Amino acid sequence: MSIIQQLREKAGWLVFGLITLSLVGFLLMDAFVGRSKLFGNRSTTVGTINGEKIEYNDFQKMVSQQEEQYKSRGYPVNDGMQQNIRDNVWKQMVEDAVLTDDFAALGLDVSDKEVNDMLVGVNAIPDIKQAFTDPKTGVFDAQAAAAQINQLRSIYKTGAKKADKNYEGARRFFEESVPQIIKMRLREKYTALLANSTYVPKWMIEKSNADNSQQAAISYVNTPYITIPDSSVKVSDEEINDYISKHKDQYRQEESRSIAYVAFDAAPTSGDSAKLRQQLNDFKADFVKSDNPEAFLARVGSEIPYLDNYMGKSRIQVPDKDSIFALPKGGLYGPYLDAGNYVVAKKIDEKTLPDSVRARHILVATTDPRSGQPIMEDSVAKKKIDSIKSLIDKGESFDSVAAKLSDDPGSKEKGGDLGYFTSDRMVKEFGEFCFNGQKGEKKILKTQFGYHYVEILDQKSFETAYKIAYLSKRIEASPETDQAASGAANQFAGESRDAKAFEQNVQKGNLQKLLAPDIQPSEVAIPGLGPNRQLVRWLYDADLGNVSEPYSVGDKYVVAMVTEINHEGIMTAAKARNQIEPILRNQKKAELIIKKLGTPASLDAAASASGQPIQKADSILFASPMIPNAGQEARVVGSAFNKQLAGKPVSSPIAGNGGVFLIKVENVGAISNPNADLQQQRFMQEQQQRSRITYTLVDALRKLATVKDDRGKFF
Repeated sequence: MSIIQQLREKAGWLVFGLITLSLVGFLLMDAFVGRSKLFGNRSTTVGTINGEKIEYNDFQKMVSQQEEQYKSRGYPVNDGMQQNIRDNVWKQMVEDAVLTDDFAALGLDVSDKEVNDMLVGVNAIPDIKQAFTDPKTGVFDAQAAAAQINQLRSIYKTGAKKADKNYEGARRFFEESVPQIIKMRLREKYTALLANSTYVPKWMIEKSNADNSQQAAISYVNTPYITIPDSSVKVSDEEINDYISKHKDQYRQEESRSIAYVAFDAAPTSGDSAKLRQQLNDFKADFVKSDNPEAFLARVGSEIPYLDNYMGKSRIQVPDKDSIFALPKGGLYGPYLDAGNYVVAKKIDEKTLPDSVRARHILVATTDPRSGQPIMEDSVAKKKIDSIKSLIDKGESFDSVAAKLSDDPGSKEKGGDLGYFTSDRMVKEFGEFCFNGQKGEKKILKTQFGYHYVEILDQKSFETAYKIAYLSKRIEASPETDQAASGAANQFAGESRDAKAFEQNVQKGNLQKLLAPDIQPSEVAIPGLGPNRQLVRWLYDADLGNVSEPYSVGDKYVVAMVTEINHEGIMTAAKARNQIEPILRNQKKAELIIKKLGTPASLDAAASASGQPIQKADSILFASPMIPNAGQEARVVGSAFNKQLAGKPVSSPIAGNGGVFLIKVENVGAISNPNADLQQQRFMQEQQQRSRITYTLVDALRKLATVKDDRGKFF
């Protein structure tokens, strides 16, 4: 015992010291790999544009604003949508950066008068025109637009800003929307400045018409490149690099990496599917007895929640719908397959209803629709809506009362008119009244938004409508299936720690190796697989030949190996070989064929030397590079109109796209076009050039800019 005690006493400081060193080492490692802000040296720059840094907070603020806009419109902001938003924001920031300097250099500006014109004038932007145009007359109400914008301006400038429930909307309008409108107008001016400078002279149209009217007939001998085996012609890396150096602009590349991967399927098996089908069959007895379908579906976890409304027969699009329609009330149908789900349908009720309704309303809001916070006491709102009803009952115009007193900004300027809508677009209480009531009927309704005074204006397209409950369960892999795939992937990854072992185990296991090329740093999805941002981030932390741990992608477990690292700039010979090798190979084949042909004195001699027949091509057009039975051969077509070949028995060899040609020009003529309208042709060509400038200008400026995109390090 005394020995053990001595060891404890003497070794205690050593153990403590080792633990301390381990913790410090862990913190240092975390800081140096950039995952900690211990020393505050992690970059906050997502990229640079012409030397100007784009900070993460500024970039993310714009991304968040766009995400909120999509959410407010009901779009799901998933991984794919987030990536699209980030790409759009980055593209917009690059565009702003490359254009702003030119705007300033040219002295371009947008005056307050122009801004006012874009908001409430004759040239108002489409969104504002749509919001303030009377649907009955199609007339834009500039005064109503000006009144609304002045009200927002007043809210924005008042001292008690944040106390007003409309302040946030006013702030976003003047701090986000108006600057974007100004940017849009500056860009319009800039592109118009360039586009309107285009000019096509009359002589150019006349020359183009003369050239395009030319027609030739030739006889020719074509020795195709395929007559020489590819294996007999070698192309070296030096030759490819030399070709690249002469065509650098064609072989520029973005930063990217490529992987080879093996996928282990974790999709549901037939056993998993049969098990789920039986589970739904077991639920049927309780489903048919349940008199509360909403509670039942919530309890059993249905993929499709219960919608307590009727839907017209023509709008229901589910498999076997006729069998469901034929059920008695309370009857069940299924399980049946619907995409990746098994479904049991229960027919709750049916009745004849309009497919769409037009109504108008006046809203007294009790709740802010954005925040869900109460903005008016229920009793006060009820008294106000009763007063509104009394005003209209006494002869006040519904339109004018709505414009003055309704809290629905989307309909108040239209007299409360909501246009035509289907039942699923409205909350339950509103929809039930409008679709079950009678045309011309008015009623006060209470919904989650407040009190409405509603009038049914029209109902149309009556048909049988059904109320149906769907018990839906997704067919998913069982834990056993998932574990089997995960285990196989982990075993493969564990035995394949380098490129050589990866290849050996692919062959040993008779596995399919797949390729995903040119994955860029900021991408979310893997080509051929699907979204997995973690795998992309691993790829950009790995070295050539590294093998990953298993990653779950969709219904697969994936083990990947880095096969290619491409840096931004000019392609390497290895990367460009697939594109350039066929070109250089054909050039070498052309040299061999030309050497074999020698200098034949006639087409007959050329045919004899090459072993190829003499062919004819009539009606070759100068405007088209096509040779019948030979494809696109611009050099051959150009030679057919070469005046120096007129009357000669045979041309020199012409190295074309598909082979080496020798031609004899038989005839050159022209097709007259007396109805050509030179003025119209000039107009059309100038329009095409202006359109081309509009669409290609920013891309051209972007290519001239120095842009470094580091978003992949943050997302």
